Amino acid sequence: MTSTLGRGGAALALAALAALAGAGPAQAADEITIDHVAVADGKATLVVSVDQLPDPAAVDASTIDVEVDGRAVESSAKTVAAGDVERSTVLVLDASNSMQKGGRFVAATGAVDTFLSGTPADVEVGLVTFAGDVRDVLPPSTDHEAISTTLDAIELTGGTGVYDAIIQGIELAGLEGSRSVLVLSDGADTASAATLEVVTGAAEEAGVVVDIVSLATRADELTGLAEATGGRVIPADPAALDAAFAAQADALASQLVVTFDVPEWAEEEASIDVTVPAGDASYQDDVFAAVGEAAGAPVDVVESGRALVSKPMMLAGAVALALGLAGLLLTVLGSAVDSRSGTQRRLDSYLESGQGKSAKRSKQAKGTDLRGSAVAITDKVMTQDFESKVSMRLSGAGSSLAASEWILLHAGIAVGAGFVLFFLGGTAMGFLGLLLGAILPWFYLRWRHGRRLNAFNAQLAQTLGLMAGGLQAGLSLPQAVDSVVREGHEPMAGELRRALVEQRLGVDITDALEGVGVRMKSEDFAWIVMAIRIQREVGGNLAEILHTVADTLREREYLRRQVKALSAEGRLSGYILSGLPILVGLYMSFANPEYASLLYTTVPGFIILGIAAFLLVLGSFAMAKLAKVEV
Repeated sequence: MTSTLGRGGAALALAALAALAGAGPAQAADEITIDHVAVADGKATLVVSVDQLPDPAAVDASTIDVEVDGRAVESSAKTVAAGDVERSTVLVLDASNSMQKGGRFVAATGAVDTFLSGTPADVEVGLVTFAGDVRDVLPPSTDHEAISTTLDAIELTGGTGVYDAIIQGIELAGLEGSRSVLVLSDGADTASAATLEVVTGAAEEAGVVVDIVSLATRADELTGLAEATGGRVIPADPAALDAAFAAQADALASQLVVTFDVPEWAEEEASIDVTVPAGDASYQDDVFAAVGEAAGAPVDVVESGRALVSKPMMLAGAVALALGLAGLLLTVLGSAVDSRSGTQRRLDSYLESGQGKSAKRSKQAKGTDLRGSAVAITDKVMTQDFESKVSMRLSGAGSSLAASEWILLHAGIAVGAGFVLFFLGGTAMGFLGLLLGAILPWFYLRWRHGRRLNAFNAQLAQTLGLMAGGLQAGLSLPQAVDSVVREGHEPMAGELRRALVEQRLGVDITDALEGVGVRMKSEDFAWIVMAIRIQREVGGNLAEILHTVADTLREREYLRRQVKALSAEGRLSGYILSGLPILVGLYMSFANPEYASLLYTTVPGFIILGIAAFLLVLGSFAMAKLAKVEV
């Protein structure tokens, strides 16, 4: 394994470039620079640039000192030669129409030729040209003539896509050795798909230094990119380019390679100090790099197989599957439009119920449409008791679906959710989707029934007042109920309307009203029906009884709301404490799936999940009991 920290040859002569460009005197931040650090098999290799010294040729390599975490180590140094270390530079050259002004492009190509002729033969040089988009791309190689040949054939076009070109140059620079990217442009970006933030992040992640030679002030927006990667933005003019690139080539030729054995006592990351004596002075630079066991240890590389289907295609397939299932359900539930009125449907259902379930099944089996066939198959697998319970729950929730239709829809939701999450997150997520698809619809039905029951109970006092008023006006009980149906609101009006239909079919009015209480699971309405039964058996003033019950219900509703307000804090705390572990678990599954996957891919993880689920259910039950006050 090789650990690298590079500044690259592209920035070695930028100070000289600024001076030649006439942009003001350049000040070298350091006379020597550690451009690259690599550690392999217990040996560290440094690339040190000394071109900023007053007399680079006078440096005696044998006098160079190296310290690791302040302790001197034995080292050897020499001028970089072929095979000592990989060095590469990628030139990113602007080929837009604006480069025609003042002979900029001719000066740029001439400067590149000068650079190529003076660059050591072992330095690999690549080229990226750009205008509105990336044009020519030559990977780094020692065939410097190929770059000159490519430059001769370039035709200038419109646009400036400098960000996309820099991204391409970073990719060409690779991941090994001393690497740099040198950008030569005269304008700001106008056509890139990438943003400056994306380019900066890519350069920092790859460890590539990006230096900018700007032929116009509009390219100064790249200053942040250069500073983030250890490079610089240098304003220049065409006349200075040739001399600057010549100085850059000379800088590559004067680099030193320093090697030493990593001491056993060195930490995984250590500070490396290099001191170079030259004349009467000594020059120093330091770097913090990985040099310990982690830097030199081999890395287990797993060759991943190529997927038969790309991830975007898998996501598109999951969406298509979900849409197909949704279309199938819509076809099943909506292919046969029932144009009968609500009263007619109820009458037909009562008439069919007298013939028994076998007659109902035989009628459904005769349906030739897709909906009828699917519902008939679902109806065959349900027992009488289960169908009754589902029908009762659907009626209480105010749903017009039949029991078989609900089961078919429920199964479709569960299977669809399982498939979608399977394609998004694998087997474990698919199982979770199937489980959620099987549970959540029941909770939704229960929530809808509870909301409807609360609205039903809230209308009881007003309903009893209307019925009592009708009875005092001389109406019979069914007529009083009918007045509520005509003047009341849902859900009370709908439930009493059904009771009236049953009464007109021959069912006693008290039995029909008792059925309303059973469907809605309303204890208060059950007590009202009981009071009506007693009055009909023993006599008395029913209107007065209903007024008394209405007053009692109003007082109970007032007390119930007061208790609910006082216990709101406790119930809210219970909701938060119960839902927080689940929400945090879901967040971690998406934010850091590798960390969270241990819970559902290992045996200890399943045990922990089981214990956590049990404790969560136990705690939620205890908090619900503490916060719930019966009135």
